Amino acid sequence: MRAEEMWEVSTGEGVKVAVIDSGVNDSTDALQGQVLPGEDMTGAAGGVTDDYAGHGTNMAELIAGTGKNGSVRGLAPGAKIIPYRISAEDEDDRFGDVSYGEAVRAAADSDAKIISMSFGSPYHDPVGAEAVEYALSKGKLLFASVGNDAKGKNRPEYPASYPGVVGVGATDEQGEVTGFSQHGVNVDLSAPGSEMPGWCDEDFQKYCVRDGGTSAATAIASASAALIWAKNPDWTANQVLRVLVDTAGRKDGKDGASSVYIGYGAVRPRIHLLEGKGDPGDPGRNPIEATEPTLPPKASSSEGESDGKNDRNGAGGTDEDRKDQGETAAAASEDDGSLWIYLGAGAAAAIVVAGASVLVRRTIRRT
Repeated sequence: MRAEEMWEVSTGEGVKVAVIDSGVNDSTDALQGQVLPGEDMTGAAGGVTDDYAGHGTNMAELIAGTGKNGSVRGLAPGAKIIPYRISAEDEDDRFGDVSYGEAVRAAADSDAKIISMSFGSPYHDPVGAEAVEYALSKGKLLFASVGNDAKGKNRPEYPASYPGVVGVGATDEQGEVTGFSQHGVNVDLSAPGSEMPGWCDEDFQKYCVRDGGTSAATAIASASAALIWAKNPDWTANQVLRVLVDTAGRKDGKDGASSVYIGYGAVRPRIHLLEGKGDPGDPGRNPIEATEPTLPPKASSSEGESDGKNDRNGAGGTDEDRKDQGETAAAASEDDGSLWIYLGAGAAAAIVVAGASVLVRRTIRRT
């Protein structure tokens, strides 16, 4: 990633990222001054800055942590976070009357350019689907985790499976797709998601190296978009996404094709920021959809949207395919392509996803 060099060009300043999660603790060293007013959708005790799970705070720090007093420095430390708290109270594995769609719609009406969603549900949610379409019509760029394949199910997750949402898979320290990152289920891009620093628990007393998950990969993809958008503030969400796709790392060299394991490749914002590569193209055309534009630059339209993304990304594949398609930026450039999150003043920790699978109200799982 060569983060320190990228930060000389862009830190994400001026870009606001909506984090829909378990809330964001704005009093950690990393997030002091980084968190703007958000909204609590839970009705639970406390408010949007009361994070009883710690997951949302970890995601926010990976995006915009400042590194103050030995804390995590995120990939876009100049960005700001707008938190939206959704509930983690009900673990019933059926969809109920509480939808993340309410948070998506609120984020769509906010000043956030990017909506980061490190959670997923195997069930289609009509309210969530309508909220996603609304957010797209408002020119937002949406990222969501594709899920952790702990039991080999590889089933579609929502909202990652909705047209226009960027489904994010996870890579490991060697730049290969992780064993837990779901494949064949709407993976559009990938990002580091293994061995990440994060809070050990909800008490926020010390950092640990966390187990892997696609949650952190989603946060890193969101931060990568913030870096590019800050440098090009007049671009649309489509143009930012197209540059992420154009500059993504794929060792198999299949440019323009989507892998069932890694999507269009692993995000590498440095290719644009430091080398000037990546064509933003048509501001009204979504680069990950095979149909007509889903994100007109100034008007709302759902015409031409596909019914889903399974047909685009395919399914299946062997373990050897996983290795061939999963290896990322390393062979495509002169450096090793690895990403580092900075812990403290100059002490680096390899990036990894923070987040065990915690159910968020009625089948919504943090990944």
